[in-house]
Amino acid sequence: MKITDTFITVADDSGAVMGRVPPARDAERTIARLHYDLLSDHPYEFDLDSFNFEVYCLKNHIAPQHRDAHRAEFFAKGHPCMRASPLTKTYGFGAHYDGAGRIAIYPVDSRAYARFLSDANVRKEPAMRSRRASAQTAGADPGTGHQFVKPAA
Repeated sequence: MKITDTFITVADDSGAVMGRVPPARDAERTIARLHYDLLSDHPYEFDLDSFNFEVYCLKNHIAPQHRDAHRAEFFAKGHPCMRASPLTKTYGFGAHYDGAGRIAIYPVDSRAYARFLSDANVRKEPAMRSRRASAQTAGADPGTGHQFVKPAA
């Protein structure tokens, strides 16, 4: 199922008040940095499948001429949506899927982010929480709506 006309808001537990560029580490880019670089350089160019495949190819150093050989294996498994991206969970970015399912990111402190929040035609979904609710918390997790059950002693 293709995600369209949806805005992924920052995670409830992120504490982000502004968008932060994920730091670069050594020679290898982190997943967060790959996500940021691709989506900031190519807004609304990738749908979720092409985005995830591009990240996979970059992370695994798969040259363009060899990508077709890896495509079937990659798509044989499921892959996360932007609700699980470190950009939306930690770094203060919302992710918008347009009507064609293509993705762009917006800092939580931007006017565009505020416009998406107030747009009744755009479905809103929170990013996944980075931490589980404590055992003291009863009821539903506001980030996912999933019920938490306190473990038996």
